[in-house]
Amino acid sequence: MTGHVTIRNLSRSFGTFAALRDVSLEIPAGELVALLGPSGSGKTTLLRIIAGLDLPDAGQVLINGEDRIARHPRERGVGFVFQHYALFRHMTVGENIAFGLRVRPRGERPTRAEIRSRVATLLDLVQLGWLIDRYPSELSGGQRQRVALARALAIEPRLLLLDEPFGALDTKVRKELGAWLRDLHHGTAITSLLVTHDQEEALELADRIVLMAQGKVEQVGTPAELYTRPATPFVLEFLGEANRLPCRLGEGGAAILAGTGDVLAHGLEPDHPLARSGADVTLYVRPHDLLLEPEHEGPVVITRVRMAGAFAKVEALMQGISLTALMPFHRLGASGLREGEHARLRVLHGTAFAAEGVEHPAALRFEARGVTVPA
Repeated sequence: MTGHVTIRNLSRSFGTFAALRDVSLEIPAGELVALLGPSGSGKTTLLRIIAGLDLPDAGQVLINGEDRIARHPRERGVGFVFQHYALFRHMTVGENIAFGLRVRPRGERPTRAEIRSRVATLLDLVQLGWLIDRYPSELSGGQRQRVALARALAIEPRLLLLDEPFGALDTKVRKELGAWLRDLHHGTAITSLLVTHDQEEALELADRIVLMAQGKVEQVGTPAELYTRPATPFVLEFLGEANRLPCRLGEGGAAILAGTGDVLAHGLEPDHPLARSGADVTLYVRPHDLLLEPEHEGPVVITRVRMAGAFAKVEALMQGISLTALMPFHRLGASGLREGEHARLRVLHGTAFAAEGVEHPAALRFEARGVTVPA
């Protein structure tokens, strides 16, 4: 049975440091949810409290409606996978997977035949059946992490908790194992909670992301919701690089570059309070949504052009503002952009937030009009 998790007003401090500040959260049954945030944001502390490895100063952890704070970790029905595998070095792969079943109280312990069958099933699931008699020292990092995952699944947990499970692996293995975990999750329909500081990993793997900062939840939503409709500047910038353009809002919510009369983009929500305010805002634009076009004596000066994988990364300066634009590498030659040359700037899509002290904190989305993007 999968677990629906409810976190209510959870707080935890270590001395004067507040690791969690009145956190409330719903984790739907059967979803893979990523706890994302910088170091010190509270995500691992939250995971440890859910697992029963730490106790909160205040608040509740409910799994399927039952408060589990007072329960021993063994009684919570939770499987835990750590970053550094935590396998028993003196046990074989099969013995490691079977461990959680063999240490159950006698009345709850499966028979030896049942344990062997369960271990064989899990080894098939993680595609490592041929390694049952090997020791952890004889396995690769990716294989060890699969064994650790099989061991966590052996007890048939309501909830699977993963604390930076791929952090010790190289990039290629990390991506392969992440895709494999995603497929495995949907095959087992177990509720999973993944702690990561890797934005790309969270965006690719999770059904839902909980983005945390300084012990609080900044925003909860699907990867698409957080990326395209960030609630705060922190969310927007944490989930990817962005250019900052100081603007004032003109008629109809148009974003006008500060100090000039240049209209960069138009607001998509004309009735938004911020659009009608004429306020000073910061317009955030992703590098792939920034279009630079050569223009003699244009306000932008190209400072550097370099290859970044399949993309060309163009760095520039405009009135002291640093800019970064991305374009498919095959378009670079035809673009006419060269180091030292001038260009003009066009914004394809952007998100604006009011300056500090303005009463309308909600984001306002923008897009260009009449701009054709080169193929």
